Amino acid sequence: MDSVLVSACLRGVPCRFDGRAKASAEVDAAVAGRDVVSFCPEAAGGLPTPRRPAELVGGDGHDVLDGGARVVEDTGRDVTAAFVAGAHRALAAARASGCTEALLMPRSPSCGRGAVYDGSFGGELVAGDGVTAALFERNGIRVRPAPGA
Repeated sequence: MDSVLVSACLRGVPCRFDGRAKASAEVDAAVAGRDVVSFCPEAAGGLPTPRRPAELVGGDGHDVLDGGARVVEDTGRDVTAAFVAGAHRALAAARASGCTEALLMPRSPSCGRGAVYDGSFGGELVAGDGVTAALFERNGIRVRPAPGA
């Protein structure tokens, strides 16, 4: 059976930074008939739920993995290590389940694909990927933003 890793918040798990979930019929339809691995990289990295909002500063997830950018909370606290650890745990879970694709939460500093918040906490988007999305792409797992999220 075809396996896909999906951001846990998109499957109804209340693990977003604000303590909520973001399940949708569009996501359910997109993964119908597939084995689904639900995973939250931020929780797996040791961050609590709820938690402070965090954004990428100095680049995107690829830059974080290369050591040139950080993930910072709105208080200024650096949470880069937790995001990187969670991304590696997500990759391990995807590999263990044979996932070749991931359906991830848009705009997230972990899961965003193609667009992420710019690090100003003002709601502005810039082109780029989250840390987990970047790690997946580097390791041959195709990442798609979740429909309707």
